[in-house]
Amino acid sequence: MTLTLERQDLMPGRQLIGAEWRDASDARRLDVSDPATDAVFASVPDGSAADAHAAVDAAHAAFPAWRAVPAKQRAQIIKRWNDLVLAHQEDLGRLISREQGKPLAEGRGEVAYAASYIEWFAEEATRANGDIIPAPVPGRRMFALKEPVGVVAAITPWNFPAAMIARKIAPALAAGCTVVFKPAEDTPLTSLALVKLAQEAGVPPGVINIVTASRERTPEVVDVWLDDPRVRKITFTGSTPVGQHLARRSADTLKKLSLELGGNAPFIVFEDADIDAAVEGLMAAKFRNGGQTCVSPNRVFVHERLHDAFADKLAGRVGALQVGPASDTASQIGPMINARAVEKIERHVQDAVAKGAKVLAGGRRLVDLGPNYYAPTVLVNADSSMACSCEETFGPVVPITRFDSEAEVIAAANDTPFGLAAYFYSQDVRRIWRVAGALETGIVGINEGALAAEAAPFGGVKASGYGREGSVHGLDDYLHIKYLCQGQL
Repeated sequence: MTLTLERQDLMPGRQLIGAEWRDASDARRLDVSDPATDAVFASVPDGSAADAHAAVDAAHAAFPAWRAVPAKQRAQIIKRWNDLVLAHQEDLGRLISREQGKPLAEGRGEVAYAASYIEWFAEEATRANGDIIPAPVPGRRMFALKEPVGVVAAITPWNFPAAMIARKIAPALAAGCTVVFKPAEDTPLTSLALVKLAQEAGVPPGVINIVTASRERTPEVVDVWLDDPRVRKITFTGSTPVGQHLARRSADTLKKLSLELGGNAPFIVFEDADIDAAVEGLMAAKFRNGGQTCVSPNRVFVHERLHDAFADKLAGRVGALQVGPASDTASQIGPMINARAVEKIERHVQDAVAKGAKVLAGGRRLVDLGPNYYAPTVLVNADSSMACSCEETFGPVVPITRFDSEAEVIAAANDTPFGLAAYFYSQDVRRIWRVAGALETGIVGINEGALAAEAAPFGGVKASGYGREGSVHGLDDYLHIKYLCQGQL
């Protein structure tokens, strides 16, 4: 894809701290590559600890004035941001596809998805209602007010570079918080463009501050925010080990945390399922962004009565998927984000085959297309001894396991440290409620493969983290409650 934007200034090439677009404190740069070719096509500042400190200084200074802005005015600014994001959907979609690799149709779709969160939290800004509490004794008035927590540090992943920012920054702004954030080193351009549009929408200087940094420098940037008591909240989407580090390191300053971490989602097809609907649902859930999503089904369990028919139908659909770069409008699956991702996928498939799995579709690198492509893959005879059952593959691989009983498959589905999402297909109403209650996850898809929506609470349990993004609950993670008690009335 030739990166031709209608607005070239949406690639500022600098990070925003306070009112200034600036280079890194020591002028170091971070290259941005196209995962379809590994060719470098842009660069951004490689931020340092000094930049991280400056960002907190700016956010802390801006907080008193921003929290004092009436909620309706904050909402109007956030709505203008939403309007600008939608007005530049094509440019933003191209940036996403170029730096992240997903097909252009998905890039455009992600922009619309991101905007839905910005619009939602603009509307929620005016609904942070408190309570008047009936006093237990005469002569007293009791109130509970909701107030912004303060400076928020957001750390976002590479797989949805627009949506993850919107899900974190929009509620922070709506609550009256100020923000410092670091996007993933692989996908900083979309983040910078969104911040540029937020600035144009009227977000005051210092309310949003972005520091871009390489993988090597990320720890020094983030540790500044973890150690600074002025930062009152951390919101992070990424791996469980990193989330655990953030929780441990932030304990000394007792920050509020929202952690959306790893997943190992089961997808269950019961014997009474609509097999065609289940195949369609798995295609939608599994192959979005090439399987590089935290709610992507990682373990597929199919009742033995349907197993062979389901596997054959699925293999036919998967084998027909068009793999290619975003520049090809026919592409349905793009490149993986980098060589490390492809190596992990290849390791999982080779391990499964060595332990008895059979490849029905895919199972190989597509080296003729470029360095980071892997064929969408279907495996049968998968079992719990395989790496693909224990680790999150984060790629277009479907390992299928047979099962016989409801109790057996629920036990297998829950036999994981993770608990983000689960899916199952059944036409039995009684089973639907039993299984939905028994699955140990924060999100359950029932005869549905597309789960995410701005009005729904998104988050997990167990090693998949805590806190919720989106919905009416998403604003609460950026607020604390103050109790007021007035006497002598």
